Amino acid sequence: MDPRALPPQLVVDPALPPDISFQLRTSPHFLRMARAGRLMDPPYNLALLLVLPGLLLMILAITNRGVAVVAALGMGMIGLMRWLAVEPTRRATKRRLRLAYEYAAHYVLPEELDYPCQMLLRRAQNAVDVILNSQVNRAGLIDTIDNRVTLPEEVWQIAQRLAKLSSMHAEHRRLIPRDLPSGMEDAFKPYTTALDAAWTSLSRRVRHLEKYAKQVVKADKVFHAHHRLEALAARTPDYQQLLAETVHDDLARTHVRELADQAAHVRKLFEESIYQARQSAGELLRTPLS
Repeated sequence: MDPRALPPQLVVDPALPPDISFQLRTSPHFLRMARAGRLMDPPYNLALLLVLPGLLLMILAITNRGVAVVAALGMGMIGLMRWLAVEPTRRATKRRLRLAYEYAAHYVLPEELDYPCQMLLRRAQNAVDVILNSQVNRAGLIDTIDNRVTLPEEVWQIAQRLAKLSSMHAEHRRLIPRDLPSGMEDAFKPYTTALDAAWTSLSRRVRHLEKYAKQVVKADKVFHAHHRLEALAARTPDYQQLLAETVHDDLARTHVRELADQAAHVRKLFEESIYQARQSAGELLRTPLS
């Protein structure tokens, strides 16, 4: 399946501490619970687990039913052991839900976006994945804007605005009647125009990211070819000797010159591709969303 057709991923504020960010990313169920306003079920009451078997024990002790007394003790112990086994998990679960509520303004769920906004966010995430996973990025050749920091922040800013735009789209559809009375169209037009302008701006922003990713892909291909050529360049003396031994002198010199020219050409292509990628990155810096 084309990754562009997949829904976007959860987006978490990259400014959060790493441990908080990790717990939010690994708890999408609790994030959805928090968005829905749901709470945890009431915890097991330790007092009930102890008191009820205790009362039963007292009653049975009065009636001198020894076997029943042992059974009552067993029931109490089973209840207590179950509580001890379940309670740590419940505490961890409650903590994750509490974090989901506490940091509710620091994440965007895919389902909070309408379909067009989902697809736009997915395009932004795909572009960033391409850039961050590229060879030239890992080699530090296009770190003009500190990609590991700047690009996640860029996606976060886009996701926040898309979430707000989706919400306003839904409100807009609820408030504006499908069949407007004659002469009322112009009264509603500025609101529609405002939403369209916001969408256009965000779309342009994502296209900048995609342009950057496209240049990075191109740089990666040249980078790969450049590495291959360097491996061949290390054996240039062997090729020169072969030419000298087997080819007429004038023709040999021509071939040797071609070897040198080709190496210089690939090097130039590589430098140009890196420059173009950095230029594309610079466009993001010149018009920051944050």
